[in-house]
Amino acid sequence: MIKAVNGVTVYSGGGWLPNRDVLIEAGTVTAIEPGGAGRSAAEQIDGTGAYLVPGFVNTHTHLQQSLMRGIAEGTPLLEWLLAVGAESVAVTPERAYTATVAAALEALRSGTTALVEHMWPHPSTEVHDAVLRGLRDSGIRAVLGRGIADRPDPTRRWGFEPRLIQPREEVLEHTEQLIEDTAGSRISIGLAVPNPRSVTPAGMAAIGDFARQRDLTVSIHLLETRTDDLMCREHVGMGAVEYLDTHDFLWDRVIAVHCVELDAAGRETLAARGVAVSYNPVSNMRLGSGVAAVPDWLDAGLAVGLGVDGAASNDTQDMLESLRIGAYVQRAVRQRADLLGFGAMLDMAAGGANSALGLAPSAGGVAVGDRADLTLIRFDRDFATLPVRDPGAALLTTGTSRVIDTVLVDGEVVLRDGHSTRIDEHELIRTLSELNAS
Repeated sequence: MIKAVNGVTVYSGGGWLPNRDVLIEAGTVTAIEPGGAGRSAAEQIDGTGAYLVPGFVNTHTHLQQSLMRGIAEGTPLLEWLLAVGAESVAVTPERAYTATVAAALEALRSGTTALVEHMWPHPSTEVHDAVLRGLRDSGIRAVLGRGIADRPDPTRRWGFEPRLIQPREEVLEHTEQLIEDTAGSRISIGLAVPNPRSVTPAGMAAIGDFARQRDLTVSIHLLETRTDDLMCREHVGMGAVEYLDTHDFLWDRVIAVHCVELDAAGRETLAARGVAVSYNPVSNMRLGSGVAAVPDWLDAGLAVGLGVDGAASNDTQDMLESLRIGAYVQRAVRQRADLLGFGAMLDMAAGGANSALGLAPSAGGVAVGDRADLTLIRFDRDFATLPVRDPGAALLTTGTSRVIDTVLVDGEVVLRDGHSTRIDEHELIRTLSELNAS
């Protein structure tokens, strides 16, 4: 069945094309043509007065944290991690499902069509099944990173929360089952390593072999603060990047998250190995981690994607907020207003790290042959964005979830008029409110 977004202004080829019909078939953009070409499509979406951009790819989040907003606010990272760890130990399948649906819907409402879920290690298959069910029900595209760690340490300085660790063989066997369970769906499976401190050399070898053989994404928190380097130097006599590289744990399907303390040598190593980096500006500010050197990353040739992190450290899943703050904080630190404009930030947000995620490249906007993961924006949904002098500038500087009208994933409308077409939002609000009351 052919679907069409009619009469829309579409961002394509690095510029805005007015009055275009964007044709979709079998989940793919098949044509971008002058207005009127799509009037015979079986399903039509009126794009008159609206703007169409690629959907955002949130390269890092923790869905379970949507029930942990505000936790340990104002505390140092390690103390915050201990608080989040205690909550994670107590998660139930029911709470995991609710958290997943709530976070996925919040993401869709900010124009996100795909996300990378970095699950903390957890021994319960029922919890993982609940997360998968929530992702499927929401309709969002996802890379689900199955958590894995093999060095226990209750302090989290040189290891991970012992109550959440299980034998590597069991984790990898379960990952194999998850791959089978999600075959042919919008969900793909990867592995998620908490940080370099949480995995032994034997663990790195096992994880690396498993992931490479199956071409899986591996997500790892890296150098969010100086702790990674300090602990690695204390225990193994080398910095975190060198520790990973020495054990052959850096390759082109690895996405390194945060990298606030990544130095020039580290940038060179990650770039040489083809590692992508996830930039999480709001979370880094919230936890006092610092400001990542994104212009230096780009100059070094690193693939850079945008992330929001979990709602315990952001505290939202709003990619538009990260889009704006991600540009603004770099301008403030560098004292330059001409850094990271709309085009650069959109490329980062819509596909900057796709190489590591097993997703098709995306740059310059909507293109024929792209997957039909698209976001339709109506600035007249929010008078605070009007008048629109330049739609790109307006989205970067004033855009909020209020302007997100319609979101398509694989060509399916999963958000219409700002509301989910799949989830009973009133029931979700009732469930969340009852959790808050308890």
